[in-house]
Amino acid sequence: MKPTDRLASVILLGLAVVAWLAVAYVLVNFDPQQNSTVLLAGALLLGGAAVVTLAPLLWMGSFLAARRIAYRGAWWRAARRALLVGLIVAAFVVLRGQAALSPALGLFIVGMAVLVEATFSLRQ
Repeated sequence: MKPTDRLASVILLGLAVVAWLAVAYVLVNFDPQQNSTVLLAGALLLGGAAVVTLAPLLWMGSFLAARRIAYRGAWWRAARRALLVGLIVAAFVVLRGQAALSPALGLFIVGMAVLVEATFSLRQ
């Protein structure tokens, strides 16, 4: 592991702490049922917090799975997967806030994300 990888991991995990504190602030101080802007902001904050939390964790997981070898493109792959999870989280929060989330729709959204990731993974 290079020092830049360590620094990137620490910076992203620090940003994750800040993002989760922002999510907690929005959840405690605002009501999403009264204002749809708060619902959208909360969904974006929660999705962003998931992204900055998962990106370094996914990279570290691939680093350990590859017997402590950092392959080129591993950060991009981890960021792409974290972004997909963040988009799913944001979509679920918005749909749940609008009372439009159903199990079938949730499975469809997750299935589409899996299909996107499979397409990108097979392309390489």
